[in-house]
Amino acid sequence: MQIGQVAQSTGLSIDTIRFYEKQGLVHAPPRSSGGYRVYDDRDVERFQFVGRAQNLGFSLQEIRELLVIENSKGDGCSHVHDLIAAKIGQVKEKIAELKRIESRLTKAQKQCSAALMKSCPAECPVLEELESGARKS
Repeated sequence: MQIGQVAQSTGLSIDTIRFYEKQGLVHAPPRSSGGYRVYDDRDVERFQFVGRAQNLGFSLQEIRELLVIENSKGDGCSHVHDLIAAKIGQVKEKIAELKRIESRLTKAQKQCSAALMKSCPAECPVLEELESGARKS
């Protein structure tokens, strides 16, 4: 299979496939006499594994760990469990931060709405607040 076929079957871009190879997540495949990369079904499965792990939010380093565990065929369940628990903690932190941002944006939107109801003063209160915050820093 050539790189375009792998991209089509995995849903990954050709650049992503090359990036994964450069990062050592997938071994560089042999090349045809014409210099084209030649992949097999095992390579496609590995690309799919890496893509799915990345979609779950795992970093490249964490994916390397998962690949080592998966390749060892040993009892890695507890290690995977720990990686997932840490990832859940990171996701919860991101959610909390996004909620804080949402709250600040909602407050800013209410300030804008109030200003608009007063026929929009020359200066936007949100921009004034952002400017004064910059001066305070």
